Amino acid sequence: MHRKELTDMSKVVLAYSGGLDTSVIIAWLKENYGYEVIAMTADLGQGEELAPLEEKALRSGASKIYIEDLRREFVEEYIWPTLKAGAVYEGKYLLGTSFARPLIAKKLVEIAEREGAVAVAHGATGKGNDQVRFELGVKALAPHLKVIAPWREWDIRSREDAIDYAAARGIPVPVTKKSIYSRDRNIWHISHEGGELESPANAASYDMLMLTVPPEQAPDRPTYVEIGFEQGIPVSLNGRRLDGVSLLEQLNAIGGANGIGIVDMVENRLVGMKSRGVYETPGGAILVYAHHELELLTLDRATLHYKEQVALRYAELVYDGVWFSPLREALDAFVNSTQRTVTGTVKLKLYKGNIMPAGITSPYSLYDEELSTFGRDEVYNQADAAGFINLFGLPLKVRALMEKKAGLR
Repeated sequence: MHRKELTDMSKVVLAYSGGLDTSVIIAWLKENYGYEVIAMTADLGQGEELAPLEEKALRSGASKIYIEDLRREFVEEYIWPTLKAGAVYEGKYLLGTSFARPLIAKKLVEIAEREGAVAVAHGATGKGNDQVRFELGVKALAPHLKVIAPWREWDIRSREDAIDYAAARGIPVPVTKKSIYSRDRNIWHISHEGGELESPANAASYDMLMLTVPPEQAPDRPTYVEIGFEQGIPVSLNGRRLDGVSLLEQLNAIGGANGIGIVDMVENRLVGMKSRGVYETPGGAILVYAHHELELLTLDRATLHYKEQVALRYAELVYDGVWFSPLREALDAFVNSTQRTVTGTVKLKLYKGNIMPAGITSPYSLYDEELSTFGRDEVYNQADAAGFINLFGLPLKVRALMEKKAGLR
């Protein structure tokens, strides 16, 4: 490939993970565009993965690297709104990669403007969802910036090709041809794709797990956790008030030790194909379950059921990368209104991959024991139900009479 748009001193900011793709991309951008490459890594809770990144980025050819601690912003401004919405994609995926990408795009734009860069770049493939999420974020925040997506341009066609490219240039990469999983990790989850997972006929090997033990290896005794919520936001764990980052870290450890939050699914990608992946979301699975239990106690039937419809649309928006959109902001306004009474404490029992309710309380509980009892009560006249059923069933009765009269039955 010939160099394109070669401009002395032009800069590009690359969303850099230190993985195979982005390590190779640094060299490729320099060779094919002639840009100075500035790496940007978002610390979203990857932990020990961040330690070698500065040295690795510079050895791979970057002129500098920004490592931005975005954990608190990630939890408070991306995870909590999605949790409050109850958004789960296709009934299984808790959106761990999806809502991280808009924040990374936002930070890419900020650093590009600070550095006077003419472009940003990412390592998402032309088959995946992340290319859309990154680029929609850039379009929404800085439409003047050029976006470079090497996977849509270069001659590399597989991860094996990328490994060979890196080896030829002495670029340090974290995978081999025998360990070919593509992973994404943050404080909410870790995802695994590739390798034997590319065939849905293959059972996933639990050897890949990094946050969670296989359920059969979890303790033989249950673990109990108690989570406190205020207006839909988790604020305490087992009676201790914690910030969001600390709470999630502790729940990840507890959930992981009990085999919680392993999801193996075939999902519908935005770009039109199906893909198969394994997700580990131990703390997130606990929070989603607890939050839903609290809503069952504190939201009226009509609001709860309508919110379930909103949750489906919200999940699609997040999955599709349309975070910076008027519709998501409008849905947030609805969700936040519903969360005014979602305050209380949820106790859960964790046992070998399972989550079970173990008690729930709220000052805004709509559960009335006198009304619900099967015992004797003085507040509910059961005879009233006859009139209600007559009115509620009137359309069915009218239709049945019509069908009989018209000879249809």
